[in-house]
Amino acid sequence: MRILFAGSPAIAVPALEAVSRLAESAANGIWRLSGVLTNPDSPRGRHGKPEPTEVGAAALAFPPIPILKPEKLGSEAREAVAALKPDLLVSFAYGRIFGPKFLALFPLGGINIHPSLLPKYRGPTPIPQAILNGDAETGITIQRLAVEMDSGDILLQERIPLTGRETTASLSEEVSRRAAVMLPEALRGIAAGTLAGRPQDHSAASYCGLFSKDEGRIDWTKSAREIDAQIRAFTPWPLSWTMHGEQYLYILAAETVSGAVSEKAPGAILGIDKQRGILVQTGDGALAVTMLQYRTKKALEWRAFLNGVRDFTGILY
Repeated sequence: MRILFAGSPAIAVPALEAVSRLAESAANGIWRLSGVLTNPDSPRGRHGKPEPTEVGAAALAFPPIPILKPEKLGSEAREAVAALKPDLLVSFAYGRIFGPKFLALFPLGGINIHPSLLPKYRGPTPIPQAILNGDAETGITIQRLAVEMDSGDILLQERIPLTGRETTASLSEEVSRRAAVMLPEALRGIAAGTLAGRPQDHSAASYCGLFSKDEGRIDWTKSAREIDAQIRAFTPWPLSWTMHGEQYLYILAAETVSGAVSEKAPGAILGIDKQRGILVQTGDGALAVTMLQYRTKKALEWRAFLNGVRDFTGILY
């Protein structure tokens, strides 16, 4: 079984490594990693030097394999993929939609790793969406690729309980680790013909979309619980921010304060709690801010932040 792996960000790297290990194992003869499909190099860092995606960089450490970085999945990209003679497409956070002509290149079709309990949260941002909504659990689905986004038959699912303190960064790491364990099981089942898919209940589908930087602005009239969820969901991107006077201020970590009551307006800086942080009034309850950053400064723990600010009072808006 010749596998083409499609992925781009860091969350997909352990899954790619799992496929590579499977292909290199003593049981080889069944699987082969025929190539990697990832997004083109893009400018990064202070100097804007083009650098490969995390998946593209990881693939460079393997025994030499083709790494394809097409701008679009048109006829030229299809020809390059067809030349690799892949049997199965394995996708995780590649970032582009596979059309019917592209999927037709794979005799065994394709599978996709999606970090939600499908049909819940079809779309590109299921991890932050679960945090924003305060879900008690989320999960990972390995599904058959279909032309309609995230609508294919479910092959495997694993549930992940949530504590309510996850960030998108920490939950992505957990999903990444677990998906790398699930994927070989799915591939073995496909090779053996023992893994049967089950159709999704399309009537129960929900969707999530991309977030913009503007959506990171904190609405202090919301409850402390909602703002805390936003801060965690938008870490590491697009981050949650507010204005303090004329300065942009990123709120990087916080927690709700139970029992806090104040008549001050939402956004008012109430003072400090020596154990918990800088207290800010919300539309319902107070929020203890523990990590923050002016846009042109370093991110600091709240005590260090206050040491460098003469007068941190007033209202955040």
